[in-house]
Amino acid sequence: MDTKHCALDGWVDAIPAPGPRDTATFDLIVPTDLDSVEEDIHDTVVTCTSGDPRIVHELLTAIQPGDLLRATGTLVQPSAPGEPARLVVDALEVLDTALVPVLRDMVLDRYGDYVVIFDPDREEVPVFTAYGAWIGLADNPDAIAHLIDIHERVNGGDS
Repeated sequence: MDTKHCALDGWVDAIPAPGPRDTATFDLIVPTDLDSVEEDIHDTVVTCTSGDPRIVHELLTAIQPGDLLRATGTLVQPSAPGEPARLVVDALEVLDTALVPVLRDMVLDRYGDYVVIFDPDREEVPVFTAYGAWIGLADNPDAIAHLIDIHERVNGGDS
C-alpha cells in the first residue's frame, strides 16, 4: 500500500460525521486543474479522516458544508482496485467559511450512522439512528455532535 504526504485545498461536501474510535470523517471536493486535463473531467472527491482530538473537535463543532479547507496529511492509496484513496488528516486550516444556510423547509440530514431533522420553525433537532431508533432531542444544531457522542459512549459506538 502506497502513501504520500500532501496538502489538499477543497470544499467540504457534507457535514463531517463522527467515526469509530473517536475519529471524524468528511469528503473534500478538490477542483481539478483544467489546464492539464480534459474539460469534461470533474472535480475529485477525497474522503478524509482524522483521529487527532483537536481536529475531530473542530470538524464536529465548527466545520460546515461549503467551507474551504486546507487538509494536510497522508494520502493512503486503496488496497484494492476501484476503492477510493483516503487522506488521513494531521493538520487542518480553514481558508474560508461558507455562508450560513437559511432553512425554509424541513430537512433530513445524515451524520454518519445518524439522521437528524432540521425544522425552520424549531430550534431543537430530533436525532435518530439510521435504523430509526430514537437518540434524543438536541437543544440546537450545535449540540447534535455532543448528543451523538454521548450516545456512542453509552452504547459502545454502534447505533
